[in-house]
Amino acid sequence: MIKINLLPYREKEKKENLQFQVIILSGSLVLFLLVLLLVHIYFSMSISSMESSIKEAEAKLVVLDKKVGDIEGFKKDKKELEQKLGVINSLETDRIFPIRMLDGLNLLVPSKEAWLERITQTGQELRIDGIARDNGTVARFMKSMEKADFVQSVELVVSREKEVAGVKLQQFTLTCALKKGT
Repeated sequence: MIKINLLPYREKEKKENLQFQVIILSGSLVLFLLVLLLVHIYFSMSISSMESSIKEAEAKLVVLDKKVGDIEGFKKDKKELEQKLGVINSLETDRIFPIRMLDGLNLLVPSKEAWLERITQTGQELRIDGIARDNGTVARFMKSMEKADFVQSVELVVSREKEVAGVKLQQFTLTCALKKGT
């Protein structure tokens, strides 16, 4: 005899299969949402970390900009001080130069043979007016002037005979180019 199973086993199987598919689908959906949530949290943390790093870098940049401004101010002050020191050194040199020059000139004038009447300095040029016993004395004085450390060159402008108290003397005018930086 033939047996017929009237129990709905196929429907039961379909129902179980459908439940299994719903469980797998809902599990996959939950897993997908969980992964999506984790990715969102990771990126949120990365963004907040980068934003805090940017804020720290901007704060550091503000501090460094202030330091750069201070350094620029110091450089400007240093340049002004160097200019002032240069002016002071130049004034000091200009103050001492006439003394050294007159002392050197005093040593170069032949004693009892030549007398200086006037010395005039204009910039880097020195003009000397004087009287000497003869032309040889003027020539010796010019040669000794050329060897002086503060004189670059010497030129005779005028030399003429002049009588003083019955004695014939040579009146002369010299121009000297002074050395720069002395």
